[in-house]
Amino acid sequence: MEPFDLLITGGTIVTHEGVAKADIAISGETIGAIGAPGTLGAAKETLDATGLHIMPGAIDVHVHYRDPGMAHKEDWDTGTAAAAMGGVTTVFEMPNTFPPTATPAALADKFERAKTARVDFGLYGLLAEDNIDQLEGLIAGGAAAFKCFMGNTTGNLPSPSTGAMLEGFEIIARHGHRISLHAETASIMAWRQAKLMEAGKNAPLDHLAARPAIVAIEAVQRAASLAEWTGARVHVLHISSADELRPLREAQARGVDITGETCPCYLMLDTDDYARLGPVIKVNPPVREPHHKAGLWAAILDGTIGLVATDHAPHTPEEKRNPDIWEAGAGFPGVETLMPLMLNAVAEGCLSLEQLVRISAYNPARAFGLAPFKGRIAVGSHADLALFDLAAETTIDQAKLHSLRARITPFHGKRVKGVAMHTLSRGQFVMKNKTLVEASRGHGRSVHRLQSMPAPKPLRVEQSLSHLLGSSRADGTTLADRKA
Repeated sequence: MEPFDLLITGGTIVTHEGVAKADIAISGETIGAIGAPGTLGAAKETLDATGLHIMPGAIDVHVHYRDPGMAHKEDWDTGTAAAAMGGVTTVFEMPNTFPPTATPAALADKFERAKTARVDFGLYGLLAEDNIDQLEGLIAGGAAAFKCFMGNTTGNLPSPSTGAMLEGFEIIARHGHRISLHAETASIMAWRQAKLMEAGKNAPLDHLAARPAIVAIEAVQRAASLAEWTGARVHVLHISSADELRPLREAQARGVDITGETCPCYLMLDTDDYARLGPVIKVNPPVREPHHKAGLWAAILDGTIGLVATDHAPHTPEEKRNPDIWEAGAGFPGVETLMPLMLNAVAEGCLSLEQLVRISAYNPARAFGLAPFKGRIAVGSHADLALFDLAAETTIDQAKLHSLRARITPFHGKRVKGVAMHTLSRGQFVMKNKTLVEASRGHGRSVHRLQSMPAPKPLRVEQSLSHLLGSSRADGTTLADRKA
């Protein structure tokens, strides 16, 4: 019997169900065995994880890596290096590049650019007014999901009409791909922004005035109705207000397959931070008034918001600091700071470790068709693991971000408790001892094939914590068989 490739000993495993001391053995790309401490025998390599918590690698379904067309802000190497350093092992990359990922040819070009990726990835195809005839080709070409911009943001892609959305939903629904929505109503925002600009208003809070919460309420209601009619699976991106939770909850209660995410900036910042941060705080949709944060946290705890993501949206510091808020870059890097910020929230009592695993890994894997390969720690699943020192404290320093061309964040200087020590992607270290593994460049691969693959065997899809302490191997043998 071949020995395991890697044995992780002494750590504390965290799943969406619970926490337990256990060892993990890795064979190739997958978890080969999980057992009580000291029961798994030997391996070619051993990592002592004493004092560390082992979580499924985070799945960030909302990143912008800017290549092609805007690589002066970010590219696949720097963006996925940032993911690896933050304990994120899978990313879904958005289509608003130049050109947008709106055709099979543009998708194929982006696959070529993504060959430098250090972690696994999915590519979004665009759902727009003028590419309805390209959707089938995008699916055949490997799009892992679709993005519909109901409101404008970086790239200024025109928002599709409701008629185009309906037809696009019908086509995509036949294939089961999820459609992620920038759920802001473009016409309201354009009207209000024009009025503000005519009046000479260009301060950071004027950006919020152009995008009141009603733009999200209306967009979520409309998209949910189209999804209910067509059977499409939809996902509401970057939920920023407590108000849009009502149409989201109502649609979920009707049985619509609609999921929602929020981002750390909406949970941890508010309008009181505008004066301090200036245009650095600009993001679409905007950071809102303080009372929204409580509603968003409550929605995480009750399951209405099932995912946390970043909207990782890098711009150069010069672009971010433009004093004209209409010209300043919208968004900031987030994939490297996601888990430290959320682990700090755990330390502050905002949610539990199990809830964090659920929204950062388990639920994203289920929503985007990656379960049971990703999002969990189970025999047969990919060995996508992030090991954290929950007692360690550090200060977020934008000068040290691995988004090398976009080292600017509203969280600069924030003290956090919870530091990523090691990250493994499919059994390979992409970050070790808080240091990027340079040889990981090019390790990442597209997840779209997982969405049509049968579950690995054997695999307990819904393992309880007690099963985590069992000793089964992915090849079906037991420890008793090994000793024999």
